Amino acid sequence: MAMNYSDYVIYVDESGDHSLTSIDADFPVFALDFCIFDKKQYCTSVSSEVQDFKFRHFGHDAVILHEHTIRKQKPPFTFLQNREKRTAFMDELSAIIHNAPFTIIAAVIDKQRHRAQYADPMDPYSIALLFCMERTYAFMRDHGQSDRLTHIVFEKRGSREDQQLELVFRRICDGHNYLGPMPCFDIVFVDKKANSAGLQLADLTARPIALNVLRPEQDNRAFDVIDSKIRRSPGGKKQGWGLKVFP
Repeated sequence: MAMNYSDYVIYVDESGDHSLTSIDADFPVFALDFCIFDKKQYCTSVSSEVQDFKFRHFGHDAVILHEHTIRKQKPPFTFLQNREKRTAFMDELSAIIHNAPFTIIAAVIDKQRHRAQYADPMDPYSIALLFCMERTYAFMRDHGQSDRLTHIVFEKRGSREDQQLELVFRRICDGHNYLGPMPCFDIVFVDKKANSAGLQLADLTARPIALNVLRPEQDNRAFDVIDSKIRRSPGGKKQGWGLKVFP
């Protein structure tokens, strides 16, 4: 018998590290980014658009679109050192992200303020995960999906890290949150080399969100592309709905 799966799938990525012992003064934040896709739209438009983009620029679709590698113009993105090619590539990629139908729920932890405010500060990854899952559960409830199983897909980081993450994830699902038990979620770990359009879009959107919180006055074209995708209240409020900044 088929499982009662939800209409949605969620892909997750992060920006920054969650260490509180050595904090980078230039990037003292940790961001966790949940990208929520309607499965039908993901299959019919998102995946195919990303594949078409890769075929046009590389001749094949085996390339992984990784934000750091693109930004640093490392192989296979060394051609971006050419200004005209870089402009064309980035304009087209931005259009794909802008047009892709998905919803973002993100949490950004200011690690310096967090460490200064609490005598025994909680791990930033765990806090960000809690905030994102609470808001994602509210999203599922609003869309009539809270009684159906939704998979949340994470990139593997290492055996120990993945076990710790799953433990926190299960505790949150069991009711260690403000909304009560969340039996509608399950966790999936995927290898970093997996060519998942959803994980790549999550990777491409996490850093712009972190930078917007860290330096809101700074020009941030990548954030402008995704700002409208962040979940909002019926009145248009973003903070606390699709974006949680802590503390």
